[in-house]
Amino acid sequence: MLSCGCPPPTPLARGGSWPRRVAAAPQFPLPPPQVCGVALIAIGIYAQVALSEALAVSSASASSTPVAILVLGIIIFFISFFGCCGAWKESYCMVTTFAVLLSIIFLVEIAAAITGYVFKDKVGDSWGGGTGARTRLGAAGPPPPSPSDPPRPPQVRSVLEDGLWDAMHKYGEDEPATAAVDELQRDFACCGVNNYTDWATIERFRFNNTVPRSCCRVNTTSCNVRPSPATVYEKGCLQSIEAWMKKNILIVAAVALGIAFFEILGIIFACCLMKGIRSGYEVM
Repeated sequence: MLSCGCPPPTPLARGGSWPRRVAAAPQFPLPPPQVCGVALIAIGIYAQVALSEALAVSSASASSTPVAILVLGIIIFFISFFGCCGAWKESYCMVTTFAVLLSIIFLVEIAAAITGYVFKDKVGDSWGGGTGARTRLGAAGPPPPSPSDPPRPPQVRSVLEDGLWDAMHKYGEDEPATAAVDELQRDFACCGVNNYTDWATIERFRFNNTVPRSCCRVNTTSCNVRPSPATVYEKGCLQSIEAWMKKNILIVAAVALGIAFFEILGIIFACCLMKGIRSGYEVM
């Protein structure tokens, strides 16, 4: 007896033979989804490397996004490998399972894309009303929401802003936070959260009127003393990270469309192969 509702073995599976009729379905229709998996793995690794400094000063929810993309790519790759095995063995059950799983992943990706489009205009929102909600009072942050307010998820901008402020307050005391802030400011040519004057709110820099040396435009002996736009980066890191994301969003969208196309192609080819196997064709 066969499980999972698979059709009874064909004469091909029992060692017999069908009249030699050749189906148009290709034997290995599954490389397109494997390409999707590899593409997502590459995107996840690129995002993790390119935004490593920004993610290091963000919350766990923000830093887990590249990891989630990477995991999704690995899952799609192994599902595609499973489908390839089904095509090679001419297993109706395995190919059907592949098509169903890939369809579910495709629908989840469509739902995520729609959600991202709907909430794209709310990226700049925060409880305090945008940039500067985390004021120079330090780590206290914006006032908590009223109990009567409806619950709202944390927004991308506020998550980054809170993470940057927390890392600045840990600067010089926590080695990983210090290294992350220095690398972030050098790579993005930025200083502070909104601008270089944010460092004047940090106790260890307030009294001697300095900023970290990673803010310096030119690394000279006293470039971080009495900072000015002529000696240190004037732009804040929050603005620089947002600019980087907006610059690369079109690339991400194009890659996502390409992945969706290949997934649809894989589903169609799998359905053709299922039809060929079930109708008793010898798939070439």
